[in-house]
Amino acid sequence: MAFYRSVGELPPKRHTQFRQPDGSLYAEELMGEEGFSSDSSLLYHRGIPSAMSDLRVWELPDLGTTTNHPLRPLHLRLPELFASSDPGSIDLVTGRRLVLGNADVRISYAVGSKPSPHYRNALGDECVYIEAGTGVVETVFGVLPFRDRDYVLIPRATVHRWLPDGAVKAYLIEANSHIAPPRRYLSRFGQLLEHSPYCERDLHAPAEPLLVEGSDVEIYTKHRGNGPGGIAGSIVVASTHPFDVVGWDGCLYPYTFNVDDFEPITGRVHQPPPVHQVFEGGNFVVCNFVPRKVDYHPLSIPVPYYHSNVDSDEVMFYCGGDYEARKGSGIGLGSVSLHPGGHSHGPQPGAAEASLGRHFFDELAVMVDTFRPLELGEGGTACDDGVYAMSWNRALI
Repeated sequence: MAFYRSVGELPPKRHTQFRQPDGSLYAEELMGEEGFSSDSSLLYHRGIPSAMSDLRVWELPDLGTTTNHPLRPLHLRLPELFASSDPGSIDLVTGRRLVLGNADVRISYAVGSKPSPHYRNALGDECVYIEAGTGVVETVFGVLPFRDRDYVLIPRATVHRWLPDGAVKAYLIEANSHIAPPRRYLSRFGQLLEHSPYCERDLHAPAEPLLVEGSDVEIYTKHRGNGPGGIAGSIVVASTHPFDVVGWDGCLYPYTFNVDDFEPITGRVHQPPPVHQVFEGGNFVVCNFVPRKVDYHPLSIPVPYYHSNVDSDEVMFYCGGDYEARKGSGIGLGSVSLHPGGHSHGPQPGAAEASLGRHFFDELAVMVDTFRPLELGEGGTACDDGVYAMSWNRALI
């Protein structure tokens, strides 16, 4: 994210003496990607960010996956995962249930209102879509408010804590890489271009330091290890509070982007999914399908044509409106469909004819396309409807 920001107190030149009121030096910390060769930010701590007083194992929730075999399209009913749960006992870090995953990305779901522990994902960036709810994310960079339909982008290794105002429904995309705007939307210097469906004004980052005092703060840390998916967990007890940063500047920081600020790209005939892309990661992309005017050729067919995923698995999370192409399939709000590479898929029988003459679609969905096969997590197995693969036939009966 090569968009420079400066927050709080800073020395006039980097890597030079910057002293606290008592005369001691602030601890300068560089958070940088790709070994000093990509985006970074400099943070100035009151304490020593590396100091720790204890370490112990964090027993992670079930992150095992099972192969989608025999290969089939799936309908996963996410609301069932927390239908009988008390949101007050669940937080958005430890309460996640893994739905789908592979070596590049994990997709989870959580519904909770409990404040989370301090958390750091050392595996990759996180992109969290807020299906419903409000609150704040406290981070080492400052406070980040969130609301319904926000994407919350959190860079790898950013210490943060979720503080919901009430029950929050969160669709969580965890990468083993960085997540950024698509390169085709960016100038060679990193500015979002005129043809991009959003711009820097739509991105909201912390505006001032948080400055929390404290000691012996537990930080739940997800990192590389020997557990399922090569993941392990540790609880690092920081000697001083990680949110003791008096100022920072740079191009690496958490931010929010609300899906209502995405300006859809439309045409005379049906446009392919890349026009809906909002972010990209290593071996996957994120798209959103928003309320929009649709195709205006006099003979256009507004719903998508049948298509084969030759190189990717397609995951759709249906989170608003009424998705035209899936009518008659059993899919509703809170559903996820998986259309794996190796199958063709498209509208339910009758949907194409029914869409003729339509000029506007009131639908909202978040799509993740992966370029390696996805497997089912325990959450995905638990909410599989078991019959979706035959829904194109059922619709003909």
